[in-house]
Amino acid sequence: MILSTARVGCCALALIASLCPEFAAAAPAYDPLATPPQFVVQTLDLGVHDAARNRDIPLRVYLPPDKSPAPVIVFSHGLGGSREGNRFMGEHWSARGYVAVFLQHPGSDDTVWKGRPPGQAMQALRGAANLQNFMLRVKDVPAVLDQLERWNHAVGNPLHERLDLAHIGMSGHSFGAITAQNVSGQSTESGQQEFTDPRINAAIAFSPSPGKIASPAQAFGKVAIPWMLMTGTRDNSPVGEIDAPSRLEVFRALPPGGKYELVLFNAEHSVFTDRALPGDREPRNPNHHRAILALSTAFWDAYLRNDSAARAWLEGVGPRSVLEKEDRWQWK
Repeated sequence: MILSTARVGCCALALIASLCPEFAAAAPAYDPLATPPQFVVQTLDLGVHDAARNRDIPLRVYLPPDKSPAPVIVFSHGLGGSREGNRFMGEHWSARGYVAVFLQHPGSDDTVWKGRPPGQAMQALRGAANLQNFMLRVKDVPAVLDQLERWNHAVGNPLHERLDLAHIGMSGHSFGAITAQNVSGQSTESGQQEFTDPRINAAIAFSPSPGKIASPAQAFGKVAIPWMLMTGTRDNSPVGEIDAPSRLEVFRALPPGGKYELVLFNAEHSVFTDRALPGDREPRNPNHHRAILALSTAFWDAYLRNDSAARAWLEGVGPRSVLEKEDRWQWK
């Protein structure tokens, strides 16, 4: 089924090109890595106050060059991170025309470890990977989406009429992947999708987690929206017990339809961050970030912009053009 779908798309394009040679000459090939040559990164540091919880949520917003309403991508950082992390993603996605909103989750952010000796910092991080912080995180997301709606309608606000909130993508790394999974379709032990926000149209989990409170089939069998999973063959969590093989359980449990998985060869947990982490053993491969940006962008284009060329690229030969031989890619 996968091969036949890809072949149909390729054959259709080939037929059009053969019948209309001028179409082939005029239509540029889809390239998820292309960005405007004059693009200058513009960011806003904002804060959301959730009055119901008396909680402040810092944001960093990356703005696209066009001021017309743009689809929104939300990103949740990993344990010990901040809104300042994963800049390489925010810059590229905004250059591609998205408003990228990077959350910071107090209680599981960089304040947990800053200023502590290494041994105490790791102990503090382990302590912050708890149910309380999970609950704070999954409630941060709808609070931020609610505030984005208010800002979008507020005359004079820098985000006024710049957000296309009918097209929202959710993403996150590590603890942020757990956050993203739970607000975009993962079921809890009760079998309910109690944290799912229906405003989210598509999601990417960087270093996905199989979860601990339900079997993979119970946790992921009801996911209805497109999901992309990215991990590495050495993607072992520096905090906790999640290892690289267990991350592969998520894709296997997902129902078919707009589901994708990338496994980068020799990539460690830090591959999805801006820089290496203490304890890394493998040298960083510069092509990994290139592949991450290409595949994530094509996914957002396909499912937040309904771009048929992006989907044909994803489900055709496109991914192999940016991946290395031992990287693994599949979809269903």
